[in-house]
Amino acid sequence: MRTGNVYFSDVQKEISLAYVPEATLGDYVIVQVGFAISVLDEDEALGSFQAFQELAKFQATP
Repeated sequence: MRTGNVYFSDVQKEISLAYVPEATLGDYVIVQVGFAISVLDEDEALGSFQAFQELAKFQATP
C-alpha cells in the first residue's frame, strides 16, 4: 500500500494514499481517518488554512 507523510500545525503523520493514486510529493491533500481522500490545488489549500486560522482566532476570543 502506498503511503505518504503529511504535515499540519507542527504534526507529522503517515497516511495512506490508496484513494488518491495521483498524489505526488508536495501536493496538498484532505485527510480523513488516516487516508488521503482528495488532492487540493494550492489556492484551495491556502484558503482552507486561512479559514482554520480565522476559526481559531474566533474560538480564542472570550
